Amino acid sequence: MFSAGAESLLHQAREIQDEELQRFCTRVTKLLQEPPGPAAVDALQRLFLIVSATKYPRRLEKVCMDLLQNTLCSPTNPEQLQVLCAAILREMSPFDDLALSCDHTQNTRQLSLVASVLLAQGDRKGEISCLSQRIFKILENRQPEGPSVRHLLPVLTKIIGLAPGTLVEDQTNLLSRRLVDWLRYASIQQGLPYSGGFFSTPRTRQPGPITEVDGAVASDFFTVLSTGQHFTEDQWLNMQAFSMLRKWLLHSGPEDPGSPDADDRSELEGSTLSVLSAASTASRLLPPRERLREVAFEYCQRLLEQSNRRALRKGDSDLQKACLVEAVLVLDVLCRQDPSFLYRTLSCLKALHRRLGEDPGSERALVPLAQFFLNHGEAATVDAEAIYQHLLSRLPSERFYSPTLAFEVTHFCTRNLAQFDPHFLSLLRLSFPSLFKFLAWNSPPLTAEFVVLLPALVDAGTAVEILHALLDLPCLTAALDLQLRSSQTPSERPLWDVSLRIPNCLEAFRDPQFQGLFRHLLRTKASGSTQRLTPLHQLLKPMASCGRVTQCSEAVPILLQAFFSAVTQFADGALINQLALLLLDRSDSLYQVPQYEASVHRVLSSQLLVLCKLKPSLVVELSRELLEFVGSVSSICSRASMFTCVVWAIGEYLSVTCDKRCTVEQINKFFEALEALLFEVTQSRPSADLPCCPPQVVTVLMTTLTKLASRSQDLIPRVSLFLSKIRTLAQNPATSSVHSEEDAEAIRTRATELLTLLKMPSVAQFVFTPTAGVCQPRYHRDTNTALPLALRTVSRLVEKEAGLLPG
Repeated sequence: MFSAGAESLLHQAREIQDEELQRFCTRVTKLLQEPPGPAAVDALQRLFLIVSATKYPRRLEKVCMDLLQNTLCSPTNPEQLQVLCAAILREMSPFDDLALSCDHTQNTRQLSLVASVLLAQGDRKGEISCLSQRIFKILENRQPEGPSVRHLLPVLTKIIGLAPGTLVEDQTNLLSRRLVDWLRYASIQQGLPYSGGFFSTPRTRQPGPITEVDGAVASDFFTVLSTGQHFTEDQWLNMQAFSMLRKWLLHSGPEDPGSPDADDRSELEGSTLSVLSAASTASRLLPPRERLREVAFEYCQRLLEQSNRRALRKGDSDLQKACLVEAVLVLDVLCRQDPSFLYRTLSCLKALHRRLGEDPGSERALVPLAQFFLNHGEAATVDAEAIYQHLLSRLPSERFYSPTLAFEVTHFCTRNLAQFDPHFLSLLRLSFPSLFKFLAWNSPPLTAEFVVLLPALVDAGTAVEILHALLDLPCLTAALDLQLRSSQTPSERPLWDVSLRIPNCLEAFRDPQFQGLFRHLLRTKASGSTQRLTPLHQLLKPMASCGRVTQCSEAVPILLQAFFSAVTQFADGALINQLALLLLDRSDSLYQVPQYEASVHRVLSSQLLVLCKLKPSLVVELSRELLEFVGSVSSICSRASMFTCVVWAIGEYLSVTCDKRCTVEQINKFFEALEALLFEVTQSRPSADLPCCPPQVVTVLMTTLTKLASRSQDLIPRVSLFLSKIRTLAQNPATSSVHSEEDAEAIRTRATELLTLLKMPSVAQFVFTPTAGVCQPRYHRDTNTALPLALRTVSRLVEKEAGLLPG
């Protein structure tokens, strides 16, 4: 983030101890008592670095703090010294020995510096009220030779945010009138260049007219998009007024946009009379707030017209795009406060959307445009589906690499979830593959946003496809990287990891043989179908170490947890079966990113148990698939956590208690498969094909076999003999090469416990297959049992004896 030199300076500033700081403050104090010079400037710069480099507050001597305030308030000191003093005092705020006052400060530039320190105090002694009164007293002066208020508008904006209740009605009306003057009546002639020095002459060129961004002479009033070599004071005020306009409109607008007056206007807004009367509201007889809204509307209309022009300079082009966003946001506020503006706004915004589809650099205006139609589309009976599809589908696919657009679009979705109607939600769910491109490319900053958004994207129709997409998210990141590398239009393209050389991956990306898989992975809308992407996992393996792919893989477990939290709220039996089968199938079909499989398996295994708890009959219904899963030793090697949970679920839910359709034949089939598997992993020596089996898997297999035997008691002698052999094997010193002493002891203990239970078959069945009443006891609530009666009797006896004790 910082250069090596800057990092070194920050480190030195943080390491300065209090004693050294006090010695330095003494030096600063001496310099501030002398005439201003370069040494004082250098010392103040160093002091500011020291006090701002740490999170905890520094302590300065009182004499130094007093001199800083005096230097700031002295009108004869250079502006550079005053700026540095104000910056240091802001860093030290809040503090008790503040002696600053805005009452006698005449220079508005100096007043803005004093105000910044007072606002940093947090209005501890009513400073904000005094400050606002002082600023509005200056605003009342309309003389051209009066003090400039250009430096005070940012202070007013800060006051509005910190203490909106400070301003009274007269002050609100005064500022509204001033904003009208600055926005609408700024000069359309350029300002005079600064002249001075030996070579200046009294004869100066007549200032030329203000021009547009395309070089044409301005034919209408001045705006922030007007250009010139030099600007007058009122033109600077025009620019600052627009920068604070939206915040001021929100502050000074009607407290309740749905007031009776607004409702009365909205009833007539569609009529011709309403349009004509709205056009006549430009009269100067309007109250200040209504007049400001009318001028703000004209100003935004003018900005929309100016943004159509082709700028000659890139800086002006960037300014056009920024002003376009702000103009749409201001129009949204105006239409919320006064519905009579709505129909005058709709036509120009529709034309704006058509233009956004042609101008590749103006996409940021699409978010406020969609917000506008979301807020007003129903009142205006306008179908904005084309705008929403552009925002949710086309924009993420084309500009997924823009972090600003990624956050703004995602935040737009999360912020308006409660406002979305069923039709918009269906568009949102249909567009989830495009939105996931934002997530895949910008996963660290967007993970929290998508945790909020996922419940809105998931329903019965999209759950399976979304789960596949989440598991393939790191693979999507790699594919997007390839898409950028193979693009023929490098403009505004982000830099990738140039150290990663992947010519084979690029060739595969262009290979027609794999185009179908890449098209499915990079699709823009939900297709309702899924495809196994195992060939792509192998092709993109060289990209698994890419930093962006690794970051994305770290976000997937969090997103999976959010997905299952949402889907389990509405999933029916059929969907639960689909999800369980998907978990089994995809557990061995994941992109080979380091640490990715292990973290995903932990989530999938825990969620499989959640699905089994939601639907206990799941094991019986999927018995064939589960038998295939546990019938191979390779499942233990590649997905041990998943295998452990599947085996545990078989032992827990394969019983008549969970599903009346469970038969003895099914129990015997599972018993034989698990018995053969346990024999293979305990009797065979570890090898490359059969590595050492984790002790957790061995103990779960033993426990599950015992549970199954307790439900089919013909199997008890068989499992007892097997457990005895395992216990003996675990006691054999030769097993120390297979398991550690601690692991072998855990296996011996579990085998002994299970053998003890099997000696009493009825007790074993009660322990391993308890009834619902045992699992969820209600002894403390059921008044028909003897336990509550006994507890009440004992309580009364204790209370009675306590009452007989001498007090």
